[in-house]
Order: sequence, then structure tokens, then C-alpha cells
Amino acid sequence: MPRPALTRDQIVTTAVELLDEDGLEGLNMRALGQRLNSAATAVYWHVKNKDDLVALAGDRVWAEIRLPDLAAVDWRTAATAMADDLHAVFTRHPWLVQALSTYLFHGEAKARHDDHSLAVYEAAGFAGGAADRAAAAVFTYVLGNASGASATAALTRRIQREGRDPEEVFAATMKEAAAAASGLPRLMSRIEAMDTAAAAYAEAPDDTFAFGLSALLDGLAARLP
Repeated sequence: MPRPALTRDQIVTTAVELLDEDGLEGLNMRALGQRLNSAATAVYWHVKNKDDLVALAGDRVWAEIRLPDLAAVDWRTAATAMADDLHAVFTRHPWLVQALSTYLFHGEAKARHDDHSLAVYEAAGFAGGAADRAAAAVFTYVLGNASGASATAALTRRIQREGRDPEEVFAATMKEAAAAASGLPRLMSRIEAMDTAAAAYAEAPDDTFAFGLSALLDGLAARLP
């Protein structure tokens, strides 16, 4: 019995799963074909190359961000909700954070997100370039906050590929960090309170994102005409 024909939707869905598990470095047409139980060449009927595939996968996960109804909520509630959702997407799909520095993203879902983001800040009272800068400031903040988790995920995969135990490597690194922080009481007190097996040295307290986002929106509100 012939195998059912592949669809672009199947390919993109499987690519997102592969990226979530193995990161950008694990995505290639051969690995994707194996997951789809199909020849790698069959994938090229639907996508041009890896860049095209990553762009499609990125747009797929960008669609997970909800777009608040600006007729129902105020601008700050909408801005917070969109930033929270974007942060959640970056956390669920850490490869996306890495990909933003090396791939060009475009697509309907991202376009809708970007357009709605501008609408949020225009509703606040920003106009023209000021709305662009406000939206960019919040996006950059969310991206920077998510970079630690993305880097930890990529580092963990690399350590595992090298045949080492990530927990042991992180614990050894914590000891080195403690030695480097000797004589620095503020940093040392925080290192001593961390779980050495959790790569916590590179992580921020749980409420850091919400605190920083609130402070950023406070600053934007203060600049309103």
C-alpha cells in the first residue's frame, strides 16, 4: 500500500516537535524525513530549505500568542498579556530565541502579532515612531529575559551529546562560580542559596520577569503625551 502523501502542515508540525526536542542543531531534512517515515527528498516538495522550514516553524509557534481585544481591555492589560504570552512561547520553544539571531522570520501569524502590538501602543497614546519604539522595547525585554532559559537548554543538549552528565557539569560550575565570587558577599550569599544541580547560577528569581515588565510599562506610561 503506498504511503499517504505528506502535507506542509504535517512537515511543520513535526519540525516544531523536532526543534523542541533537539534544538536548531538537531533539525535537518534527514532527521525530519525519518520522523515522518518518508524520504528526505519528499520534504523538498513542500519547503525550499532549512531556512524556509525554520521560518514556517517559527510562524506556527508565533500563532500561540493571543491578541487581546482592545475594545475590552486597556492598553496596559493588553501589553502585559501579549508580553506574557510571548515569554511563554520563548520558554516552550527555546530554539526560537536562538533562531532570531540567525534566521529571518516572516509569516501571517507574526505579522498579525506585530500589527496588534503596534495597535496596543497606539491605543495607549503613542504615535508613529514612538509606538514602534515602545513595542520594540517590550519585545527586546521579553527576548532578553528568555535568553537564559534558551541558553541553558542548548548547553544541556551539547553536554549530553558530548557524553557528559549535565547535572555534574552544572554542579562543578557552581563550585567554580563560588570560588570566583569569594570576597563578594552579595553574590556569594545568592550562590550559596541556589540548588547546585539546577544550573541556577544563570537563572533569575521567579518574579524577575514580571517585576521588570511592570517597571518597563511604568516607564512607557510616564512618557505618554
